[in-house]
Amino acid sequence: MSLSIIIPACNEAGYIGACLSAVLASVGVQGAQVIVVANGCTDDTAARAASFQAAFEASGWRLDVLDLPALGKPGALDAGDGAATHANRAYLDADVTVSPPLLGDIAAALAVSQPRYASGTPVVTARSAVTRAYARFWVGLPFVAQGVPGFGLYAVNAGGRARWGTFPAIISDDTFVRVQFTPDERVRVASAYQWPMVEGFRALVRVRRRQDQGVAELATLHPAMMANEGKDRPGMLWLLGRLLRDPLAFATYAAVSLAVRAGWGRQAGWVRGR
Repeated sequence: MSLSIIIPACNEAGYIGACLSAVLASVGVQGAQVIVVANGCTDDTAARAASFQAAFEASGWRLDVLDLPALGKPGALDAGDGAATHANRAYLDADVTVSPPLLGDIAAALAVSQPRYASGTPVVTARSAVTRAYARFWVGLPFVAQGVPGFGLYAVNAGGRARWGTFPAIISDDTFVRVQFTPDERVRVASAYQWPMVEGFRALVRVRRRQDQGVAELATLHPAMMANEGKDRPGMLWLLGRLLRDPLAFATYAAVSLAVRAGWGRQAGWVRGR
């Protein structure tokens, strides 16, 4: 069973080549379609993506590059859906690199008649000391370590995609899609993908605030759907264990959380941390 893989990309010239190279190295999925939606780019993201055309054709895959004015991420996702030729869809951030078996494993997980949501096993990458410390705590959170968070990559089959229409103009598209499905309808495959975390304390605070705002927005707009989230707060024993095992990671995560609550570094809008 094949996929249409939609990659929204706004000024991702530094990442789109690695993303597409990884997709091109995929095994276990035949005749897939890749749609790069260059969304208001002021760099050469679209041209770099288009340079892969011959390689995708040689592999038997289809590559479409849509060079569009700034639509926002929801608009870019809708444009990708409009160009998709396969009922099963994967939505992939342009800074993510997939392992060779991942897309094939996801296609297999979606090959059921019931609505299904699937993602891989995220491997968070970080360069700076503060981001590495934050990431060590964050990846251990039960929802990240054991759930199907879908950040950077999520996929749905035809029955799952029928659960919503166009993407709403909201902050968190990945949460919006995830809560269309109950925990029992979400599948995490073992194959990995690499997802880069933003670098530095200020960027972590900015992105964490945006994440919190996205969840709060959905809780207001779609409270019934948010019952599907399936997140439990870590208990005191879990937190104590993390503190004892890695006090630096615990302190960094706590500092970011406190900075968000205190409104530190608040600004109008959001600028990408990297």
